[in-house]
Amino acid sequence: MKIRKGRLTLCILLLSALLLHNFGFCQETEKDQTNKTLSPYFMVEGDDSSVDVFPLKDTRVEVNITGVLADIRVTQVYTNTGAKPINATYVFPASTRATVHGMKMTLGDKIITAKIEEKQKAREVFEEAKSEGKTASLLEEQRPNVFTMNLANIMPQDTMELELHYTELITPTDGTYQFVFPTVVGPRYSSQSAANAPDEDRFVASPYLHEGETPPGSYNISVHLSAGIPVQNLKSSSHSVNIDWTDETTATVTLANPTEYAGNRDYILSYGLMGDAIQSGLTLYRAEKENYFMLMVQPPERVVLEDIPPREYIFVLDVSGSMIGYPLDTAKIVVRDLIGNLRPEDKFNIILFSGNSFIMSNTSIPANAENILKAINLINDQQGGGGTELSQALTQAVSLPKEESYSRSVLIVTDGYIDGEKEIYDIISQNLNNTNFFSFGIGSSVNRFLIEGIAKIGLGEPFVVTNPEDAAQTARLFSDYVKSPVLTNIQVSFDGFEAYDVEPENLPALFAQRPLVVLGKWKGEPAGTIRITGKTGSGDYNHELTVSQDILSESNSALRYLWARSKVERLTFYEASYHDQALIEQITALGLEYSMMTPYTSFVAVLETIRNTQGPATDVDQANPLPQGVTDYAVGDNPQSGDGGVWLEIVLLCVGAAGMAIIAISSKKQRAFAAL
Repeated sequence: MKIRKGRLTLCILLLSALLLHNFGFCQETEKDQTNKTLSPYFMVEGDDSSVDVFPLKDTRVEVNITGVLADIRVTQVYTNTGAKPINATYVFPASTRATVHGMKMTLGDKIITAKIEEKQKAREVFEEAKSEGKTASLLEEQRPNVFTMNLANIMPQDTMELELHYTELITPTDGTYQFVFPTVVGPRYSSQSAANAPDEDRFVASPYLHEGETPPGSYNISVHLSAGIPVQNLKSSSHSVNIDWTDETTATVTLANPTEYAGNRDYILSYGLMGDAIQSGLTLYRAEKENYFMLMVQPPERVVLEDIPPREYIFVLDVSGSMIGYPLDTAKIVVRDLIGNLRPEDKFNIILFSGNSFIMSNTSIPANAENILKAINLINDQQGGGGTELSQALTQAVSLPKEESYSRSVLIVTDGYIDGEKEIYDIISQNLNNTNFFSFGIGSSVNRFLIEGIAKIGLGEPFVVTNPEDAAQTARLFSDYVKSPVLTNIQVSFDGFEAYDVEPENLPALFAQRPLVVLGKWKGEPAGTIRITGKTGSGDYNHELTVSQDILSESNSALRYLWARSKVERLTFYEASYHDQALIEQITALGLEYSMMTPYTSFVAVLETIRNTQGPATDVDQANPLPQGVTDYAVGDNPQSGDGGVWLEIVLLCVGAAGMAIIAISSKKQRAFAAL
């Protein structure tokens, strides 16, 4: 192959400059280390075969759904097959709606029930046991949907079981019940310094396997469903399952391919009840200290209003590295369909964000055919890459000039792989007076804390799209929701029933066809009336329930955990926006009283025997798989080039009349080559 001399010279000069820049960049100075950004990284297995780097051998999830309550037990089995004692750390997710209220540690014939402690005290107990050579475990909450399990002094040939106990309420949307169990924490993007990051953000610096790789351990999920009403359309959209029916109301669901790794995507099980029945009504429980109730009321049918005011929609679309491929392709379908459903009298705008933001127009533009085509072409051209600076894009969205005659909604489309949720909540809280916020989570294992939190604080609705086939339906659902909420101005009053500590304090408008759920405490005798009022598209709404002794049941003990979870959830979101020390103390007190995981309470278990007399054990961070559909571009060693370190990949094409030179350089894998 012949190449023009000038073109070749230019290519060689560029290659030399890039090599010098690349290797100069990667030789970190002390200053570089200080300024290093908190980021996930790829696991590199060392040469020491005596250390077991994958101590988590088995995860078993057993779910019992009775009526609308799910009782979940998760068993993690750790085995040290190496020759050295190890300390292990594992990052794993949970549902944002689950209450974790129990943990026990089993080692041989020893069973230790974990104690709930204030977070700092639990950490001190664990560290002391670790330094003394005792075997111990510590479960901490980093986010409502992200936990870390820390284990100390797992001796060679030890097999340790950790059992976690969850409780969760399942409510239907548009007649469909859905149980979701997250299995993996996606890699989070962070722009903060690793040296100065707070403890609750340090889980971001976690190891991951490469795209398509899975840990050597097994992951199994089984669900026993007892609905009390004939079940229909029972299926999993995420996993291949076998369904064993006991009768028309009861079934056991197991994985069809247990040897296929199930822990790299959310487990999603959905079903309906015969005749679209909704389990609603009043449930009471009398405990030793306080009594609890749960009110679940099916709202009226949706009434679609033809005469709705003009609306402005600002689409904030994530085009970062973690969205490359399947997630971004799915997001494109969602946004294209959303824009395609706009009315000519509506206005819209698009903000694309990764490490920086790009806005389609300085002001929102009419949703006419020409502008919609322009927007669709812009979206279709996106390939993805870079970091995930959502706060910058969101600030830009709420700062756009606004016409008072238009109702503004901001639609955030992302996988949610950031660690700065609190900053996003702050921005939303400060703009609730003039904007509604809707969130669209895209991917097989999205950050539901962010997706659901945006909608909760933003008085909107969350949507999660796990595959492209659901994208069009999701866009239609959103269009239906914003045309007319199901119920607004909701009020709950009590006559002759002494209720207090009612959660939530303020009931948001119902956009979806979903039961209204109210939890609280009560005194005295179960008597009186509960009245629910509101506004529908066709007029006033009134619904009454009679309180009686007949609905009091000792089997409803889970109500105390559901109430406590609801209370902590509200306080946590509020504290996320206002950082109130009094709220932190209130959340801590609730965690201790109800033996429940919170951001400020943790479970700790210690085997009071000194087992490790060989000196400090080797620290091992158990690597997670990348979520299904997420590429290597979500993780890397260069924290400035992508979602916590997407590799810098520069390809220069030097084209001449008689040939082509290709120069490529990558700071992630330290490679450089030239094809001349």
